Amino acid sequence: MSRLVATMGWDVRLQVRNGFYYAAGFVALFMVLLLLWPGREDLAWILPVVVFSNLMINTFYFFSGLVLLEKREGTLEAQVVTPLRTWEYLGSKLVTLSALALAENLAITVFAYGFGFRILPFVLGMMLAAVICCLVGFALVARYDSINEFLMPSFLVTAALSVPLLPYFGFLEGWWHYLHPLMGPLVLLEAAFESVPPWEQVYGVVYPLACVVPIFLWSRREFRRFIVSSEGTR
Repeated sequence: MSRLVATMGWDVRLQVRNGFYYAAGFVALFMVLLLLWPGREDLAWILPVVVFSNLMINTFYFFSGLVLLEKREGTLEAQVVTPLRTWEYLGSKLVTLSALALAENLAITVFAYGFGFRILPFVLGMMLAAVICCLVGFALVARYDSINEFLMPSFLVTAALSVPLLPYFGFLEGWWHYLHPLMGPLVLLEAAFESVPPWEQVYGVVYPLACVVPIFLWSRREFRRFIVSSEGTR
């Protein structure tokens, strides 16, 4: 546990030093101004989309950016040969980046919409989406050493992660979209602002949680395959 806490402190300092918090603050301010510009009539419908999209991009690319920074500076290779466990390395970034995403999107929602939303499904939806996006971003970036190599495949992956937005806007509706791991978090975000059937809210928690396990195992395998294997095993 002490290693995890120490790693979280290092990650927070790294994020601050590289402007992650300033970028999140700027995006939050921009989104609030954008949402308030046309008025508040449709905010209950559009806010789940805004929060979902902003969170997905930030967690996916922030996590990937941290890994690329550590590769460039050589600190990732140094951490590999320390007693730090894989789950501690991943857990530190999951906690710090999810907390940053939650704070940013809560600020956007409160300043643009007020406090008239359900906080529990909002937080659950955000945290589940953040964990999934962080893990997918890490699983992808583990095999790349530069941003130029990473960008093109990352666009394809984020497009795949955005698929739940299609039925939300009325495109390609059907039962199949419930198979997507990020459909549940989007349902929970919707439930924070509008009425959603109880069975969908239960699905929104249970199914993403079930998806986290194989996604975590996949990301850990990629970490060991492309990073740990060249520095030793743990």
